[in-house]
Amino acid sequence: MGRGQLQVLDALDRAKTQSYYFMSIIIAGMGCFTSAYDLFSISVVTKLLGRIYYFNDGDKPGVLPPNVSTTVTGVALVGTLFGQLFFGWLGDHMGPKKVYGVTLPLMIICSLGSGLSFAGSATGPMAAKGVMATLCFFRFWLGFGIGGEYPLSATIISEYANKRTRGSFIAAVFAMQGFGILAGGIVGLIVSATFEYAYKAPPYNVNHFGSAPPQADYVWRIILMFGAFPAAMTYYWRMKMPETARYIALITKKANLAPEDIAKVLHVEFPDEAKLEKLTEEPSNQYGLFSKQFLKRHGLHLLGTTTCWFLLDITFYTQNLFQKNIFSAIGWLPTASKMSAIQEVYLVSRAQALIALWGTVPGYWFTVFFIDKIGRWAVQLQGFFFMTVFMFALAIPFNHWTVHKIPFIIMYSLTFFFSNFGPNSTTFVVPAEIFPARFRSTCHGISAAAGTAGAIVGASWFLYASQPARRSVDDAGYPPGIGVKNSLLVLGFVSLLGMVFTFLVPEPNGKSLEELSDNGDGDNGKVVIDGGWKEAGNGQGEGKRGGDEDGTADDDERGGEGEAGEGASEEARKDDLIAWVC
Repeated sequence: MGRGQLQVLDALDRAKTQSYYFMSIIIAGMGCFTSAYDLFSISVVTKLLGRIYYFNDGDKPGVLPPNVSTTVTGVALVGTLFGQLFFGWLGDHMGPKKVYGVTLPLMIICSLGSGLSFAGSATGPMAAKGVMATLCFFRFWLGFGIGGEYPLSATIISEYANKRTRGSFIAAVFAMQGFGILAGGIVGLIVSATFEYAYKAPPYNVNHFGSAPPQADYVWRIILMFGAFPAAMTYYWRMKMPETARYIALITKKANLAPEDIAKVLHVEFPDEAKLEKLTEEPSNQYGLFSKQFLKRHGLHLLGTTTCWFLLDITFYTQNLFQKNIFSAIGWLPTASKMSAIQEVYLVSRAQALIALWGTVPGYWFTVFFIDKIGRWAVQLQGFFFMTVFMFALAIPFNHWTVHKIPFIIMYSLTFFFSNFGPNSTTFVVPAEIFPARFRSTCHGISAAAGTAGAIVGASWFLYASQPARRSVDDAGYPPGIGVKNSLLVLGFVSLLGMVFTFLVPEPNGKSLEELSDNGDGDNGKVVIDGGWKEAGNGQGEGKRGGDEDGTADDDERGGEGEAGEGASEEARKDDLIAWVC
């Protein structure tokens, strides 16, 4: 195959939007929903874990020791990083659909296991260590399964979609993450309100021991276990999805089988099998991942996707995992000693749900609606820009916001809005579009793993950095930090760097995956246009597409399409391809 695309793939690019596209968004999106729920619901219960297992009979309730808190919060992210790399690689070697059935069962089992973390007959400090060790074990493997969702979901949807709406479809899958974050807050609200009603408990400053009733131990377990249910609901439908036509045609070289599989779920008119088989017999690229040829053609692209995702997730995960610290710093949440253990879960859950409802979820869906209209690059650049602006606006007059809390919450919500109507969505979309089919899942996994590395850096750094500089008001066991104000300033500069590295990322809008990924390059300067081989020129940008000498193509060369609209669309597609070749 040459620089162009097989007719079977061109047929997919031209396919009308159909009901199965929306069904596949839900099937794949529930993986992102569950991933977000599992990763961020831990922030709802960490304060409760400290009160229960590290009880303190002093002025403040118990908190998780720094090393334990860092591990409980970050171990799932470590698992996610390894899962992204492993399943990304496996998806390219076995096919994304075959591997897709492995991640959900792993997530289901480990979500349930997280809630069933016990310490046997141990008591006291040993019980705390046992519970935390078991919880971290299951959350690592939970993260490993979550990691597979990123490259596999993005690759499958990008290869199913037509090129007109591909960005919106991939973004819609990832937008389910917003509902997962919102669900974490809502489930926390419901569970904590139910237990608060059934088991009244006084604030910590009234009764140290009574503020955390024994039944509070069920609260965090139920919240974490709930993540198994949305994953289980979609497992059957996920297993019914066919393998993508691009994997079959470009990787297995069995293009004649692609129409048969796709016809099970989509109504697409394909060319005859003889043409497909002839095209797949043409020579194709064989350069390997990280070869000189790959680095020459896609090295800067991979640097751009990995760096932007790394910088974005430092900010995004820090904001999500440590909302409660920021809200406590401005006084939106009462001090821990004035609440019971279950009441604290309720208030933290309420804060998370409100931010998700007014900032996070709308941002995702703004991306879905606008990404194919204004392009990925513009969405990402403006997102990083406004994140920078609002971070500085929150940090510089920080003491002012401790008095004016509502404006702070509104501006803080806007940082979530523009991270999601911006780089948090586009960093997921673009790596699924710009790399060759045989590396697509792997490169997406590498990009996502870089983002997760940023999340780990942010999660571990902010936990310490956000501590007040005065030792007298630090949480127990934590060294003095630089405070929330200076931490927000650092996050602003991180977002500014994201703007800079966005210039390394190409614009995939309106182009086929084959045009973008340079599939089949190296075939002696030839390209495939509508099944016909044409000379691409002398390498100096002076080649012809065939047809008229002025570079235009007649109706016959466009496949005999009679309608003016189709002809114009085809001409635009060819112009894009030639501009790229030249």
